[in-house]
Amino acid sequence: MLIEKIKLAAKEIHEDVIANRRHLHAHPELSFEEYETSAFVQEQLKAMQIPFEKMANTGVVGIIKGEKPSDKVIALRADMDALPIEEANDVPYKSTKPGIMHACGHDVHTSSLLGTAKILNDLKSEFGGTIKLIFQPAEERLPGGANLMIKEGVLENPKPSAVLGQHVMPLIEAGKIGIRPGKYMASTDELYVTVKGKGGHGAQPQQNIDPVVIMAHMITALQQIVSRNADPRLPSVLSFGKVIANGATNVIPNEVYLEGTFRTLNEDWRAEAHQKMKKMAESIADGMGGSCDFRIERGYPFLINEEALTANVKSFAVDYMGKENVIDLDIWMAAEDFAYFSQVTDACFYRLGTGNKERNITSSVHTPTFDIDEKSLELSTGLMAYLTLKQLGN
Repeated sequence: MLIEKIKLAAKEIHEDVIANRRHLHAHPELSFEEYETSAFVQEQLKAMQIPFEKMANTGVVGIIKGEKPSDKVIALRADMDALPIEEANDVPYKSTKPGIMHACGHDVHTSSLLGTAKILNDLKSEFGGTIKLIFQPAEERLPGGANLMIKEGVLENPKPSAVLGQHVMPLIEAGKIGIRPGKYMASTDELYVTVKGKGGHGAQPQQNIDPVVIMAHMITALQQIVSRNADPRLPSVLSFGKVIANGATNVIPNEVYLEGTFRTLNEDWRAEAHQKMKKMAESIADGMGGSCDFRIERGYPFLINEEALTANVKSFAVDYMGKENVIDLDIWMAAEDFAYFSQVTDACFYRLGTGNKERNITSSVHTPTFDIDEKSLELSTGLMAYLTLKQLGN
């Protein structure tokens, strides 16, 4: 049976996938700088005699054609970039690059897709259809590699009917996956705010226009965008994570700088909220004698898992790994540039469990102690291969 063949193949290549993951983990590269990673992927595809082309500078797109007649096309996506984080793990495959770490599991995604490619390529005499292998740069940084690859034609010639992607999830135990149909992840916008006043001696505030006080009122008031303006049925998040007021104990600065993020799951509300935030911030600053430069850098759209495709993926996953190992997910207000794929074609993005409480592998993504239970790499390769062939009608 197909399941047994794929499971056996995933087991046989498991150690190779681990080795590839550890190599990538030890040699991370930041967004738009994935030159070594791209070269490694190309070498692996060459060894498997899988034709490929480069795209978006460091991106790679491989093609596997089944030998049975079929014009169906499906795409599989893995991102490749790392984060500017100093790794704190004491492991043999620890990052060799100071201040850079695969803290979001993109080493897992890339090595897993290479493993899936190996399985599918070895089975190409048994299926029909075409499989696109999308190794994507720059998920972690705007404008996002997915957006660039789409603009360069990654979803054309041939055009896939669906795109599948997976992402590590340390909150889910290794050996399980999580999935959600419909809207799943939020849009993300970056906020850059400069509040301008008139600095001076802290003991003489009446002679100054204090941008720190303006900023404090502004941050508090802007939360009303979510708590008092947003429809409760439309989840929204507004957070400020960076505040720089470069004064002193007795020095009021001339200006204060803020950075934040706004996330939601509705494009109409997103646009409306942008206008409300900007107007509110500028009005508060003006009313208190200062001024405000409120810049919004529009980021990724929200991610939506197409209902019928996701229902199929869930059903196939249950067949492959058992109902008890397929978890229903809630909406998550984090963002992913896989969302660009989901906005232009049918797409399904599911979560790969990588946690292991008994081994204390529980750290969240984007932390310096993030790691995975590598037994998940056997499931990550085999399951995606099975989902691909089933979606192609094999």
